[in-house]
Amino acid sequence: MSLATIPEGFRGLRACLLCSMIKSLDQFDNQGCSNCEDYLHMKGDRDRVYECTSANFDGMIALMEPPESWVAKWQQIGRFERGMYAISVTGKLPPHLIRELRMKGVNYKSRERTQKV
Repeated sequence: MSLATIPEGFRGLRACLLCSMIKSLDQFDNQGCSNCEDYLHMKGDRDRVYECTSANFDGMIALMEPPESWVAKWQQIGRFERGMYAISVTGKLPPHLIRELRMKGVNYKSRERTQKV
């Protein structure tokens, strides 16, 4: 796992609304998302980072061996890069980005999970 994909601390973390990868605001701005950059184009665009990520997420998963992890299969992140992932991310991508993804053949599925009490 590249150190560039590991969050630098616990303050100011954000999760990608498409894949749920967790990075700091600066990491998303400087590097984009390791899984979604081809679609979301966050690198170098702080406004886009705010649009495509959320600071409101629950739980963290350290994904080391994606194809072999039952947790990765359960979270549907087994094809993604190694890194830190949120279990649930609150928020949705804006409608115009969802349309763009659909036109590129990418099926957007919200990473938001509701808990039944």
